[in-house]
Amino acid sequence: MSEKKKAPTRIFTLRSMKTPLAALAAATLISACSPRVDNHGNAVHIDDVSTIEPGVHTRDHVLNKLGSPSSRSTFGDTAWYYISERTETTAFFAPDLIDRQVIVVKFDEHGVVQGVDVYDKESAQLVEPVDRETPTAGNTLGFIEQIISNVGRFNR
Repeated sequence: MSEKKKAPTRIFTLRSMKTPLAALAAATLISACSPRVDNHGNAVHIDDVSTIEPGVHTRDHVLNKLGSPSSRSTFGDTAWYYISERTETTAFFAPDLIDRQVIVVKFDEHGVVQGVDVYDKESAQLVEPVDRETPTAGNTLGFIEQIISNVGRFNR
C-alpha cells in the first residue's frame, strides 16, 4: 500500500505575524501624518489682475475677468475684495498658513476702476483685540436673591 504524505499544517503564531503587523502599523502611522492642504476663497490669478487698468475698465469687465468678489465694501459699492487662503494641517495639530492673497479693486461713483491693490501673507498685520469689558447697567443678584425672586412666578 502506498501512503499519501500529508502536508504539514501551518499554525500562525504571533511570532510569525510580527513583521507584517509591524509593517502595517508603520504604514498607518506614516499615512496619518501626511499633511492635508485646504484651499479657501476665490483664488484669482495674478495675470488676470494685471490686465485690469485703472481709469479704463468698469465693474462689468472686472466681474467677467475675475468673477464675483468674496466680499464688497460695507457702505456703497466702492471696493471689491477677492480673498483666498491655503492652509496645511498635519494630524491633529492647528493648521499652518501656507499662502494668503487679498486683492482689492477700488471703484469710483461711476463704476470705473480707480486702483487695484494686491496683498499677500507677508503684508498682513497682527490685530490685538482689546480685553476690556463693558459694564452692564443694573444690579447683580446673588444666589439667594435669584431663588427668592422666582417664588410665585410659576403658573399653577
